[in-house]
Amino acid sequence: MKEEIIIAGFGGQGVLSMGKILAYSGLMQGQEVSWMPSYGPEQRGGTANVTVILSDERISSPVLNAYDTAIILNQPSLDRFESKVKPGGTLIYDSNGFKKFPTRTDINIYRIDATEYSIANDTSKTMNMIILGGLLKVRPIVHIENVLKGLKKSLPERHHHLIPLNEKALGIGMELIVKE
Repeated sequence: MKEEIIIAGFGGQGVLSMGKILAYSGLMQGQEVSWMPSYGPEQRGGTANVTVILSDERISSPVLNAYDTAIILNQPSLDRFESKVKPGGTLIYDSNGFKKFPTRTDINIYRIDATEYSIANDTSKTMNMIILGGLLKVRPIVHIENVLKGLKKSLPERHHHLIPLNEKALGIGMELIVKE
């Protein structure tokens, strides 16, 4: 198994954190992992993306031109990465703030209204975990128990009390994701 993933959006949406948690989850499963972030100088509001590769075999290069899965959180990222999803691949997008929506017919497209849900329920800090839950429903590439171990590894200890809230967000994401 080898899964090549791009997660892209604005800084502050939890893009890099989601990628880091996914990477740690793969490590907890004994997989080979690559985590390569890319972001502008802005801390919030600028674009950010992260490439994550999970594999049962050694990873030859972290640099990718095409992806098995794309998680897209804003319009600029959709414009940039939709064409780079491999035919038969998966594109997951959070519908908040889009003017144009994915149009490809040779990939699996899923919508998850994570931003809308997290704002309505005052859980904006778990929006990225809602999206990760959606991903794991349609592409179960890591086990939930390993995601929780990955969370524990990536969160500072002072935030470990938030792990049950994040676990609940994963379940919510699994319920919210819909195929387009």
